[in-house]
Amino acid sequence: MSETIAFKPESLAQVHKIMARYPEGRQKSALLPVLHLAQKEFGGWLDVPVMDYVAELLSIKPIEVYEVATFYTMFNMKPVGKYVLEVCRTGPCMVCGSEKILDHIRTKLNIKDGQTTEDGMFTLKPAECLGACGYAPMLQLGKFFHENLTIEKVDEILDLCREGQIALD
Repeated sequence: MSETIAFKPESLAQVHKIMARYPEGRQKSALLPVLHLAQKEFGGWLDVPVMDYVAELLSIKPIEVYEVATFYTMFNMKPVGKYVLEVCRTGPCMVCGSEKILDHIRTKLNIKDGQTTEDGMFTLKPAECLGACGYAPMLQLGKFFHENLTIEKVDEILDLCREGQIALD
């Protein structure tokens, strides 16, 4: 028997607060922030039952949630590690060595793009333009950018993650 999906009371109150920002009949406008809350609360990813629950809360069709959740790379459609390494691979980052950074992470963690390490610690997620072109190559970890990357800086970041010294929020 599956668990009932429901936000914790404080999260549900936050959902209602977000929905109240928008006029009657425009609750779909709350979708992005509500999906962020859902992803955070329900294990770091959005499975179909969670997206259906969000659709029900917002009184919209499930397909409207799926379209948005699958379009934006900030939403995870499968389980991810504790640390999601989003490495920018757009032009400026590529010119400055992001492919070398990606190759190093792939080798060091023994994973491919989109995979999670066996211990569930890291997921590698190549990204398109994270908007820090002047500080390339870069990666996003949680809500923080790590810029002007070198192999040594990447190794330091991975070590700090393993030690639990990197904050995500």
